[in-house]
Amino acid sequence: MQNQSSPLILTFGATDPVGAIGIQADLASFAAMGCHGLSVVTSLLIGDTARVEDVQVIDADWVDDQARVLLEDMPVAAFKVGAVGGIETVTAIAEILADYPDAPLVLDPFLTALPDQGPESEDLLVAIRELLIPQATLFVVSTAELGRLAETWREPSTDDLIAEDAMRLIDMGCEYVFVTGVPGDVHEVANCLFDASGMLRNDAWQRLPGSFNGAGTTLSATIAAMLANGVEVPEAVFEAQEFTHAALSNAHRLGMGKLVPDRYFWAREPDGEPQ
Repeated sequence: MQNQSSPLILTFGATDPVGAIGIQADLASFAAMGCHGLSVVTSLLIGDTARVEDVQVIDADWVDDQARVLLEDMPVAAFKVGAVGGIETVTAIAEILADYPDAPLVLDPFLTALPDQGPESEDLLVAIRELLIPQATLFVVSTAELGRLAETWREPSTDDLIAEDAMRLIDMGCEYVFVTGVPGDVHEVANCLFDASGMLRNDAWQRLPGSFNGAGTTLSATIAAMLANGVEVPEAVFEAQEFTHAALSNAHRLGMGKLVPDRYFWAREPDGEPQ
């Protein structure tokens, strides 16, 4: 008798030795939501809890082969795309995703912890805009990242263009845009969800003390897991924010750098021992 498997999610992203961001963080968040994570490595990170010191990008053909072999063997309920590595990798991932249009895609390609990619950075933004964003069910982006991306189609501006830029991305084919870190009360973190009708959600959460690494990854991975479980996007976005806030409230001090979210806080007794 075959056991019923958990929903499978395929994530593309970087490997982080700490497990704070990237694929390791995705897998932990998927497991916390009752899903099984499959992974395709786009780059290797060298770093600790304080910083990422270097990145080794994986050849695009290897990225393609990793994904194709998995997808020929297993049915995937959702995709997540994190750090993409390079322009050729964006092309490879976009071609793979185009073969699975019915599976939801959560796109969260910008890791602020990564070093700047120099002259290629704008070309990479354009590739993400043209090839991945039109296929995304949900695009997760911070206000700073949204501003940088928007400068690939408009002039830089100090005006509040968050809603206008989000709607431009939806016009490009993205179904939902989730903007994090929206300006507001200094004691809160505000996030806004947009679809073709305009702003759907505007959620605010108490700002927690400390510096964290992995909050954004936890948020987008949890949303992907919710979608894989059949939850609708607006509800998935709220539930993932709630989970991420709790994971940050119980964050680990693993090293001398930033705090790391505890994605398994729910499995521990108040004294920190496993249940």
